[in-house]
Amino acid sequence: MSFSSQFDDEGEVMSEINMTPLVDVMLVLLIIFIITVPVINHAVKLDLPKASSQQEDVRPDKINLSIKADGSLSWNGESVAADDLQSRLESAATRQPQPELHLQVDKRAEYDHVAQLLSSASRLGLGKIAFVTEPGAR
Repeated sequence: MSFSSQFDDEGEVMSEINMTPLVDVMLVLLIIFIITVPVINHAVKLDLPKASSQQEDVRPDKINLSIKADGSLSWNGESVAADDLQSRLESAATRQPQPELHLQVDKRAEYDHVAQLLSSASRLGLGKIAFVTEPGAR
């Protein structure tokens, strides 16, 4: 950049920056960018998977198990034998997401039946067990 010396009305020297070379350099850079940007832009087409922003509400199944006072078992309202219960629990443990066990026990049932059922469920990896009670029951 060059400085040019000029005199103002009062006869003093006035120094100003010559803007012409600066404008020339900017125009040359602009032309270079205009030419090189399309050359640089090599697009690679990708097939990306589509995603939705909505949350999937996957709720696990519920299995209603009940133990009656005499120790008999029912699976979702259907009577089931003790040896058949083990195979049903094994198949339930392999499902994804794992179902929730809702256990309803008669208050006169022996604790041994409940403990065996809880032990079997825990051994098979069923971790979501809920105890269902009736309102006002004591």
